[in-house]
Amino acid sequence: MFRHTKLLQFEAKPEKPDAVYAHKLQELIGGAFGEMSVTMQYLFQGWNCRIEGKYKDLLMDTATEEIGHVEMLATMVARLLEGAPATMTAEAAKDPVMAATLGGMDVQQAIVAGGGALPADSNGYPWSGRYIVASGNLLADFRANAAAEAQGRLQTARLYNMTDDPGVKAMLKFNLARDTVHQKQWLAAIEELKADGLEEEIAPNALLDEEDQTHNHTIWHLSDGPDGAKGSSWTTDAGIEYLMDPEPLGGPGTAPKPDPALYGTYAPLQDAKGTAKGKAKAVKNKLT
Repeated sequence: MFRHTKLLQFEAKPEKPDAVYAHKLQELIGGAFGEMSVTMQYLFQGWNCRIEGKYKDLLMDTATEEIGHVEMLATMVARLLEGAPATMTAEAAKDPVMAATLGGMDVQQAIVAGGGALPADSNGYPWSGRYIVASGNLLADFRANAAAEAQGRLQTARLYNMTDDPGVKAMLKFNLARDTVHQKQWLAAIEELKADGLEEEIAPNALLDEEDQTHNHTIWHLSDGPDGAKGSSWTTDAGIEYLMDPEPLGGPGTAPKPDPALYGTYAPLQDAKGTAKGKAKAVKNKLT
């Protein structure tokens, strides 16, 4: 059961309207690393958690807080759009849609949301459930959570530098602080999973004896950059070997003959060495 209170977790009052910034702020609502994503990610991780107790409770506490962050941002967007598009655009632009365009406002905020926030990113792309990770493995999920909070804090920091509005900055300062503590909590929870004996370093802690033992301790040098092997943390300290001149282990990646009903382009005489014309030329060269 969820219970809503009308009070925001933190105040969301801009000093003045700013339709352009309201457009930008959509990224923190419906972007890939926005508050809708972490809300649903933590909710589904919590609902799918097979252990009652501290880990599930941490997930549900944080998920419920994130719902409140969506509300804060949506409220801020609505207040930033106050008076837009009518008073934020050129006097000559009488049509509301044209006025919104001239003012830099997301026209869907006017047309679809009636001057409010949308479940979409700063380009207007709808939020997608494909953004979330909820695997049932807490080690893998908590690592994804720490990464999501890092990306979210990064975007919040960038947006913080894109406004001079003291009210907006005050709210974003709060959001930055919450992203900081959430990163810390997921990193700490990862260590507690290990301390409790529930998980180890690798996720999942399975099939380690069955995987190819030749290739579970090597990094392949496959770019022009020569310095990857200089990192001791991921080489000597980790027991990992850097292969400076690795060789392919498989044959040509030739696709099979296509189904005729699918009309894929196909040359019956073509093989890994070239076309029929090329093969004929090779035969000619041999004869001469």
